[in-house]
Amino acid sequence: MPAVKTIYLCQQCGSSSPKWAGQCPACGAWNTLVETIAAPRPVGGRAPSAARAMAGIAAVSPIGTVTSAEAARVQSGIGEVDRVLGGGFVPGSIILIGGDPGIGKSTLLLQLAGRLASNGGTALYVTAEESTAQIRGRAERIGAVVDGLSLAATTDLDAALAAIEGAVPTLAVVDSVQTLTSPELSGPAGSVGQVREVAARLSELAKASGTCVALVGHVTKEGTVAGPRTLEHLVDAVIYLEGERLGSTRLLRAAKNRYGSTDEVGVLEMRGDGLAEVDDASRFFLETDETPTAGSAVTIALEGTRPLAVEIQALTAAASYGNPRRATTGIDTNRVLMLIAVLARHAGLNLSGHDVYVNIAGGLRIDEPAADLAVATALASSLRERPVRHGTVLAGEVALSGRLRAAARAERRLLEATRLGFDRLVTGTMRGEREPSLSAGMVVARDIREALAEALEG
Repeated sequence: MPAVKTIYLCQQCGSSSPKWAGQCPACGAWNTLVETIAAPRPVGGRAPSAARAMAGIAAVSPIGTVTSAEAARVQSGIGEVDRVLGGGFVPGSIILIGGDPGIGKSTLLLQLAGRLASNGGTALYVTAEESTAQIRGRAERIGAVVDGLSLAATTDLDAALAAIEGAVPTLAVVDSVQTLTSPELSGPAGSVGQVREVAARLSELAKASGTCVALVGHVTKEGTVAGPRTLEHLVDAVIYLEGERLGSTRLLRAAKNRYGSTDEVGVLEMRGDGLAEVDDASRFFLETDETPTAGSAVTIALEGTRPLAVEIQALTAAASYGNPRRATTGIDTNRVLMLIAVLARHAGLNLSGHDVYVNIAGGLRIDEPAADLAVATALASSLRERPVRHGTVLAGEVALSGRLRAAARAERRLLEATRLGFDRLVTGTMRGEREPSLSAGMVVARDIREALAEALEG
């Protein structure tokens, strides 16, 4: 009988170490190594020759002889979810839904199960964190008590697999992947080995039965799904539900999608009866008051391929102490610091003695460079106390030289701005794409000083 060997597995990256250390030698995380009994290896480290002989040879086919097959998708019943998934659930796929605690992951998946069941499909909700009575109470609140939706409560992986195999639902929800345990492994729930085993066996079941499996995943403080990185490789799609817990806006983003694009974003609103679709996201994020206000500028941002009108708010105030503050919400602070330096150097706006606060309204986060011009204009508007001209939106990248580059897909942004009632889009010089007619509302500026002259009143 081989001797029992103890190793230490990192709960962050899944790497192993022969001895304990305070810091993982692979990923650098602290206090993540957990003692685990290693599985005994066959003599010589290889499988027996008989087992290798039974494995056979994988069939090899020229690509020209292989017939492609596009699986029919199953509509989820929530259009914003279908947008992010690429058109709906793919039978046999496995999807991981991640998000902060209390953000609405369980509510969203229970709604999806209820919608799918009410549209003629079947759904099974397997919970390892709550009782079926608690799930029933939430289902009553969101209107998901429908025929075709079944519930099961267990923390045992084998029992959950048996329930899914017996029901053969269109959609199986597992809440959550970190709380199920396999009796074949000795580690606790949520450990690297357990999470990997749970995901692998659920993936095998999904492929074999054609059931779409949706997993709930907890996230770390960095915002990524907790557990080994292999978890994200095992699943077909990784979807993140984002938003502020105290706010009502929720955004769905795909970090990985084997059956669709990762450039789409879904916009939802948390209400008393669950998550609701936002029909017109641009109007939802814009302030209803049309009175121009100093320190406020509107840009048309592209979330994937979707144009969204976003209000950028800036406030400048004389610094009370020697070192002025720089605080941002929803945008990279380093990007704002760069724009402050550009304004000082190329527009004559010195903010060295002012506290600066920048906020993206509606709880959104903006990462694209096309928002540079709107941020810089909002800062100049607040400092000069001059509002942006009525009906003006801004989109363009600001270079360190003060020159402007046009936003990508400028025509699409202009169409969205026109739909919302704006008549002017201030942007930079366009290269590599067809330049629209200036009479259509496009105002081209060469540098930041010229753009501020076009955008601000007075």
